[in-house]
Amino acid sequence: MKDTLKKILEILVPLIFLGGMIFVRTQLSFANFDYKNSNFSFFWLAGRMLLDGENPYDQAQYLAGHATYKIEWQPNKIFPYPLPLAIFCVPLGFLSIEHAYILWTVVTLVIIAITIFILLRKWESAAHHRLLIPIFAFTIFFGPLYLTLRTGAIGAFTLLIILSAILLLEKEKKLPAGIILSLTMLKPPQGLTILILAAVWFLARRDWKAIFGMAIGGVLLIMIGLIQDPLWIDKFRGASAAVMDRTQGIQSNVWAFAYLICKGAAPCSTLLGGTLALILLGLGGFFLWQQAARVKVTAWEAFNVILPIAFVSTIYLWAYDQLVYIIPIVWIVGTLVERTKSYVYAFLFLITLDLFSLYALSQHASTSKDLWSLGTTIIVLGMVMGLLLHRIKLNSTKDIPLHA
Repeated sequence: MKDTLKKILEILVPLIFLGGMIFVRTQLSFANFDYKNSNFSFFWLAGRMLLDGENPYDQAQYLAGHATYKIEWQPNKIFPYPLPLAIFCVPLGFLSIEHAYILWTVVTLVIIAITIFILLRKWESAAHHRLLIPIFAFTIFFGPLYLTLRTGAIGAFTLLIILSAILLLEKEKKLPAGIILSLTMLKPPQGLTILILAAVWFLARRDWKAIFGMAIGGVLLIMIGLIQDPLWIDKFRGASAAVMDRTQGIQSNVWAFAYLICKGAAPCSTLLGGTLALILLGLGGFFLWQQAARVKVTAWEAFNVILPIAFVSTIYLWAYDQLVYIIPIVWIVGTLVERTKSYVYAFLFLITLDLFSLYALSQHASTSKDLWSLGTTIIVLGMVMGLLLHRIKLNSTKDIPLHA
């Protein structure tokens, strides 16, 4: 009886705490958020237009939709994301924009909680399982999550994609893992660099099914878009060019810093940005190839390396895209607890990361430039590489024969 009651409390108490935090955070976001003049309006309107039999890539219909639903902010002439993404937005379109935003906020926070829970279960110790509430609480104050909720971005969708791919790879279900991973191309700038590094790791491991799955998924996305609008690729290219023109030199990637170094001059900024991106992708790919050949890293560990390198190398990135860093953050925290047998260093890391990410966010707000968020990437990547290389070194030492 006591054991049963204990198990019930072990489940019920975390759920109460998580539910309370999700409720309070959702209330705060809804009370202080202008959802009609945010990125969220793009996704909601695209879903509503598909339900109404309209095309988000039709300029006249898209702008008319803004007028119909009194969305005053109109920075784009058509839906500024790949057309197939509009299909995933259809559930939002069934609701009013107000209720859709509440739903998406709750879904975002639930996805984060589930991600943390699943990843912590990779460790079997009770010490790690008790980290669910603390990590989620710190995540609430993580700059990328704050901006995600503030803008209505869909970073939780990408988070779910990466988590699903990792779980499938761990279960040796490589073909579906590759297909799922291809969905990162619904945000092409980040998806492209993620897939490049993932492909290198798959090649080193001879995971042909995973590579084939990525190719299948990519073709399916293109075909889905062509069914909706035969000219969608050209239209998306035009919309992307317009977005890039107004956001050069203000993002947390090497392209932005190259633009600033070259003072916006072409072809200097393009050549320097491309060179820096290729160097980083090359170094990341070399590390993944080397370790995969030695079977030294797991799928989770590989993506801990892939995500920050892919993001600092991509041509288009905002702080809210860094929401997927929750995956390496949980690994860092869990590894610190495992090695130090203490929560102190793990909590110090979380506090430092939260404080810096919020500082970067404040600089973004005051300067309209997101350059400081590069530091968030550096902190996460630095911790991942430091802990991972230390673990690889220890394992290599253990593999040395006693007589050597």
